[in-house]
Amino acid sequence: MATRKLHLNAFLMGVGHHEAAWRHPRTEPARIADVRHYQELARIAERGRLDSVFLADGLALWGDVRHNALGGLEPLTLLAALATATEHIGLVATVSTTYNEPFHVARKFASLDHISGGRAGWNIVTSASEAEAHNFGVERPAHKDRYDRAAEFLEVVTKLWDSWEDGAILGDRRSGDYADTTRIHALDHAGHHFRVRGPLNTSRPPQGHPLLVQAGSSEDGKEFAARFAEAVFTAQQTLQEGREFYADLKSRLGRYGRRGDELLILPGISPIIGSTEREALLLEKELEELIIPEYGVRQLSGILGVDLSGHPLDSLLPEVPPPVDGQQSRFKLVTDLARRERLTLRELINRLAGGRGHRVVTGTPEQVADQIQEWFTSGAADGFNIMPPVLPSGLEDFVDHVVPELQARGLFRAEYEGRTLRQNYGLARPASRFEQKAPVAS
Repeated sequence: MATRKLHLNAFLMGVGHHEAAWRHPRTEPARIADVRHYQELARIAERGRLDSVFLADGLALWGDVRHNALGGLEPLTLLAALATATEHIGLVATVSTTYNEPFHVARKFASLDHISGGRAGWNIVTSASEAEAHNFGVERPAHKDRYDRAAEFLEVVTKLWDSWEDGAILGDRRSGDYADTTRIHALDHAGHHFRVRGPLNTSRPPQGHPLLVQAGSSEDGKEFAARFAEAVFTAQQTLQEGREFYADLKSRLGRYGRRGDELLILPGISPIIGSTEREALLLEKELEELIIPEYGVRQLSGILGVDLSGHPLDSLLPEVPPPVDGQQSRFKLVTDLARRERLTLRELINRLAGGRGHRVVTGTPEQVADQIQEWFTSGAADGFNIMPPVLPSGLEDFVDHVVPELQARGLFRAEYEGRTLRQNYGLARPASRFEQKAPVAS
């Protein structure tokens, strides 16, 4: 039996995940719209044999641009450029099911999968913020309605990817038959949210389906992940929380006829790395001293859905009601953290500055590897979503110092297993749902 191996994704965000990264001398904030910056990051991640790189996205300007370097590039466009600069690493982008149409999304990801030779992945989100809704002239849909739409959206997209069977393209110059049209199918989908005839006007993706990733941890989000997702990006602060989430989500797969190894759970971790523990703590302190408290309060207010601008920084977080339609899982994570550790507002915004609720681990490469190994071997993770606090140096530190430590412990690959993202994640290539239903041309 093959030894279980870690899976590592590099979450790329501007010049780093720490909110003060742009002020640190290790970064160049002018590069957040420079394609060469992201190509360099992708090549660093590929040098470390990481499974994939991931670009988050939202359909509104996140946060306060006065105090943070915001305004990056549209992720699918950017990933097409990264595909030409790399050979092996997976390319995952966030696209919303709330403010898009299935045909557009199916075609774009099929195209990226072709361009990259089978390395595309889709991080599926339902867009929880009011700011995004207002950019489309609508009111934010209710939480359940967003997930109902997302489920039908996924059904339509995967049908569109399946609408060309493998082998539909003949390319027979002698006969003049470019395609076997009995293997290209209309959908005639008529549902509550969508009416789509099909077929897709892009042939079947190399992976069959680009990898399906999901990042919601609410009850609706977990059920959606159990039904559709093949990798989950999540946030937990403690090992016990990680183990509980892992066991809960894996236990839901059976009701959809799925096995536990068909879904990879990848918690976020922001590693602050130094050659010594003192050096790592010094970098953490440098970043903390660059935090602008007003910015942190506004960010926290957005997460919690309550204006905290008048609350004293050195007093405990006040009682706040849970959101009805906002980011429910992140609200719980942040409020649980504040209550469990009795953090003042100032301490809380400092803790969130590094990873927005994801775990921050500060130490030597060996100490970071210890934390990764503990979660991996204790039933809390199949791998990790690596969120460097500063870029590119934070990613270089992880690749050049933590990855070799994980390889030496036999936890991580030395070479890629295959050419596609699915092969490297150890996931099967799905067959077209139409494969057995259509007559095969002689």
